[in-house]
Amino acid sequence: MIDSNALKSLSDDLVGEIKFDNLSKALYATDASVYRRTPMAVAFPRSTNDIKTLIAFANQNKIGLIPRTAGTSLAGQCVGDGIVVDVSKHFTNILAIDSEKKTVTVEPGVIRDDLNRALKVHGLFFGPNTSTSNRCMIGGMVGNNSSGTTSIQYGVTRDKVLEMHTILSDGNDVVFSEITKKEFEQKTKLETLEGKIYDKLYTELSTKEVQEQIKANFPKPEIHRRNTGYAIDELINSEVFSEENTKFNMCKLLSGSEGTLAFTTKITLQLDELPPERTLMIAAHFNSINDCLKTVEPVMHHELFTCEMMDKTILDCTKNNIEQLKNRFFIVDDPEAILMLELKANDEHNLEHKKNALLDTLKDSGLSYANAILRGSEINKALELRKAGLGLLGNIVGDKKAVACIEDTAVAIPDLANYISEFTDVMKKHDQEAVYYAHAGAGELHLRPILDLKKSEDVVLFKKITDDVATLVKKYDGSMSGEHGDGIVRAGYIPFMIGDKNYKIIETIKKVFDPNYIFNPGKIVDAYAMDQKLRYDIDREEPEINTILDFTDSLGILRAAEKCNGSGDCRKSVEAGGTMCPSYRATKNEKDTTRGRANALREFLTNGNETNKFNSKELKEVFDLCLSCKGCSSECPSNVDIATLKAEFEYQYQKENGISLRTKLFAYNNKLNHLGRLTPGLTNFIFKNKVTSGVIKSSLGIAKERDLPLLSKQSLRFWCKTNLKKITPKNPIKKVYFFIDEFTNHLDASIGIDAIELLTKLNYEVKLINHDESGRAFISKGLLSQAKKIANKNIKAFNGLLSKETPLIGLEPSAILTLRDEYPRLADNVEFAKELSDHTFLIDEFLNAEIANRNINADQFIEDTIRIKLHGHCHQKALSNIQTTFAYLNLPKNFTVTIIPSGCCGMAGSFGYEKEHYDISMQIGEQTLFPTIRKTAKDIVIAAVGTSCRHQIKDGTKREALHPVSILRKALKEQS
Repeated sequence: MIDSNALKSLSDDLVGEIKFDNLSKALYATDASVYRRTPMAVAFPRSTNDIKTLIAFANQNKIGLIPRTAGTSLAGQCVGDGIVVDVSKHFTNILAIDSEKKTVTVEPGVIRDDLNRALKVHGLFFGPNTSTSNRCMIGGMVGNNSSGTTSIQYGVTRDKVLEMHTILSDGNDVVFSEITKKEFEQKTKLETLEGKIYDKLYTELSTKEVQEQIKANFPKPEIHRRNTGYAIDELINSEVFSEENTKFNMCKLLSGSEGTLAFTTKITLQLDELPPERTLMIAAHFNSINDCLKTVEPVMHHELFTCEMMDKTILDCTKNNIEQLKNRFFIVDDPEAILMLELKANDEHNLEHKKNALLDTLKDSGLSYANAILRGSEINKALELRKAGLGLLGNIVGDKKAVACIEDTAVAIPDLANYISEFTDVMKKHDQEAVYYAHAGAGELHLRPILDLKKSEDVVLFKKITDDVATLVKKYDGSMSGEHGDGIVRAGYIPFMIGDKNYKIIETIKKVFDPNYIFNPGKIVDAYAMDQKLRYDIDREEPEINTILDFTDSLGILRAAEKCNGSGDCRKSVEAGGTMCPSYRATKNEKDTTRGRANALREFLTNGNETNKFNSKELKEVFDLCLSCKGCSSECPSNVDIATLKAEFEYQYQKENGISLRTKLFAYNNKLNHLGRLTPGLTNFIFKNKVTSGVIKSSLGIAKERDLPLLSKQSLRFWCKTNLKKITPKNPIKKVYFFIDEFTNHLDASIGIDAIELLTKLNYEVKLINHDESGRAFISKGLLSQAKKIANKNIKAFNGLLSKETPLIGLEPSAILTLRDEYPRLADNVEFAKELSDHTFLIDEFLNAEIANRNINADQFIEDTIRIKLHGHCHQKALSNIQTTFAYLNLPKNFTVTIIPSGCCGMAGSFGYEKEHYDISMQIGEQTLFPTIRKTAKDIVIAAVGTSCRHQIKDGTKREALHPVSILRKALKEQS
């Protein structure tokens, strides 16, 4: 065991960082697999010299180095007991693009989709396309020999790797690339580790007997997606070992070696020209898995670019995911399986011809009952549905989960239907109904048993099922891994899959590359046991965690955190779109991801030593930069809602550690604003005056750069008392209740007036009742007892008043959507809370619905030409839909609206006001929002639904943003 002094000394020798605190080790103890191994430290090298220093330290101390990029591995490649080396933060550069040779050189931490965005202007792209492509990195793709949906046209990662800059286990730099037979022979004579490697490879692989032995025992060569051990079956096809006219390239061996042979620092890839622009997809629907699989072989005679399968289990998961629900538009009835078949062509005529030919094949088979045809953005939506599949499996409530162990098997396409038939029999033998999720066109199916790995009997079954499937795969000369790699879960089966003699060769190769076994030990060679060191202690007594919020929908807060399966969607870059996770996008620290926060909460609630397990400085640290944007509640495939988990944490933590004055002031802002309204002029003077506001800000830890929000001239409630009756229509279309939230009432009363005037002029009767504030500030600050009282009071106040015909509508997303989202978790009477939730709407949703019902039309608005750029509020995007705002702003005939593709603005209520969070708040705004607005012409109107968003836009760009309702109110014709 290495002591902390040795690690501190190592830290002094690095330009980058090395961390060995409990939080960092907990964050890197898991990946997307079922395993948990706590490392001794986590390193973040900044240079190749840092990596050499780590290699020297590992050799000296006989410990492992576990290379890691995005940490999305499903087989346990990224976990281990030594030092995890995370290159995702600093090795992220695209180094060179050669358009003529169609190559690119990158560092291992470049995200696959980011790379393709950079290549697009050159008319090129990197073909392999995994379901994790918006966050997986090239280093990990090479390590696993990834492939994905496009492999039937563009091959696997191994096919694309031309050159690798590596550091060997002796600390020396070696570049591996294509070489001739003569150059290979010269390499064998080098008196270096590189020379020993080439010499040993020749010794091991040169005889015909060995080559025949490899061919006889490795997976069938027509199975292009195969990762079983080291790819020595690829090496023997070169001119060094055969009559083939193919040069030797060590990259073939290193691709798929899972970082067990050398440490890679640069990779040169062969690129392809962008595929034809004309594209369509046929989504063939089937009543059985068998019918679907029987269809694969005949359709693969067509020039398909995608041939993917989803089964009913995956499709049913999407019904409960807010983000994916809208992507189900093409599904007809309730299929047992869907086969997604993509065609491309350079012109419409050719595409139409290909479509008709494929439809003829499907009709001739008589197996599909519906063949939906998708075009344009519809295809992307369908592919997103499929991509979300793995993460969505985490939504199974309870401890039984779809487990990755046999999820990556591949067989030859002619064997596919028979293989699955026998596979189904294996599953039935173990009382299993498997999940079928497949790259069907490549003969690879992601088949998962449903198991509870907290229970010893299911852990036994975990291994038995894998044993039986390995036997079945071997029967068909298939591969246990098509693209996910061996890792921990499959490495122990390599001797059986390729034969003991071939495994001895692999052991020899490992030994010559890495004599001290420092590179990712326990993977491929000398494997860790596949049924040990799992994510959860087996047969443990489940911790009892009492909470004030109701987490029964997840069977408790611990299981709500355990829904995170490590898929890492929260690590996607800004350019990938969406909101999740704004703080990670700024810091690039794992602790600031949804995954990191969920993992930390799981770890310390399970293994914490405190009586109140929330009383943890580590948890305080991981939740500190959470903006409670709610992006994860919809964008995370497993719907891990960190904002809600944070609120509970803050409540529990403050029970032990007290509540700061600043927290109280932010939480009680509504009451303070009410007091300030006794002398509004004096209050605003104090808030505006540099001296007095400066004292307030410095004493409370508020950023000096921020302007304190000022009170409106009159509260909205006061205005309503004087004016509402006067403007109520005599024969209204319908009646609506209007929720006067705490922010609109005191700070944005003019917007509230615009909303009420807009509604009444459009012939709606606006009703008010004496309700309380929403409680949003109390929830955000963890004062949940106070929030609970408010929720119960409001639920009682509105009980019996609302219906489908008489809804409750509100302006401020963070306030009105609290009634829909958090109230059912806070309420004493959950039934009444859900009734309130069902009839509560953002005003944007209401207006859009009324336009659809033809109660509002374009003739009621002016025909002036107005251009608008719209920024959406995070809670609206997560819990509602920004498209509703976009739609009603587009109603006036000459209005042109563009949605700014921004994530979170960075303000997030009080977050951006807090001194310690100001810089990161502005950094988040600078990601997309601020630059877009600065480039926007002055005659274009900036619109933003949220009050925090409008303040942030003002502070970051000096532009005034208007509420969309105010824009629409101003556009009303007077006679309306």
